Amino acid sequence: MKDSIEKKQSQRQSALRQLGIWTAIWVASQALVVFGGLLVWPDSNLIKIGTLLLNVVLGLKMILANRHLFKKLDELERLLQLEALAWTLGLSMVVGLAYSTLDIINLIPFDAEISYLVMFMGITYSISLIINKKRFE
Repeated sequence: MKDSIEKKQSQRQSALRQLGIWTAIWVASQALVVFGGLLVWPDSNLIKIGTLLLNVVLGLKMILANRHLFKKLDELERLLQLEALAWTLGLSMVVGLAYSTLDIINLIPFDAEISYLVMFMGITYSISLIINKKRFE
């Protein structure tokens, strides 16, 4: 029994490590697309498209690594993640659309940038995961 628990923990740690690696690779590819397209090959649409497609493929690999991690989680951990993801999705849609609408109807003096929504999503996910862990454990 103890070996089974240790094996599951080891598999979960391995899946978490893989997710971390794929996330780092995807983030690096995002930087390559943006900074490469602006600074290194600003006149080459073919390279821009190629690096963007690479970024999407690596993003899909990151999603699959996340899915693999979820399969290794126990029932309570999955429930905590699902709750956090539900809050993140819902709030991101509502707040994201409100934010975009503010820009469309000129109630903010700047353009609505997606990076702010991505930061909001990360903060929402982290806070909701912390709250859920305290609530369920």
